[in-house]
Amino acid sequence: MRIGTRLASLAMVVTMLCWSSPSQTYNETSGRTSSPSVLQAERDLFTSINQARRTQGLPALRWNDSLAIAARRHAQVMAERGTAQHGFEGEPSLSARAKEAGARFTWLSENVTQGPSPEFIHLQFMKSPPHRANILDTDMDSIGVGVVEHGGQLFAVEDFSQAR
Repeated sequence: MRIGTRLASLAMVVTMLCWSSPSQTYNETSGRTSSPSVLQAERDLFTSINQARRTQGLPALRWNDSLAIAARRHAQVMAERGTAQHGFEGEPSLSARAKEAGARFTWLSENVTQGPSPEFIHLQFMKSPPHRANILDTDMDSIGVGVVEHGGQLFAVEDFSQAR
């Protein structure tokens, strides 16, 4: 009888923990915990990029998990430093970050920024000629997007490649 009571108590504690903990997922490969809103922001940016490409008669980019890992890692560094930059002292280059994450590519480019929402971020990229050129680059066929939320800001990285 005691074992049954202990099991019932344990089951109740586990249920309470599941219901009371925030809804987050842990990605072992990128080593970070992501809230559903951050994952949604990544999906929203991916969708917006492909909509912009379709509007211009270009094929959609394929999602690349390795590029996404590299993008998320760099977004985390940007969030920790509180600024959006393509690289920081002591951090590997874009090419090295992508290779370290397992990406195989012929060409590679990157967009980075920070903002309050995916819509704002995408609009800023499309208003910037170099960022817009990356989004609409006909040589690129793959993308990984990484977003990290810090201090009410989204730090976003879009890594584009021509995969091999």
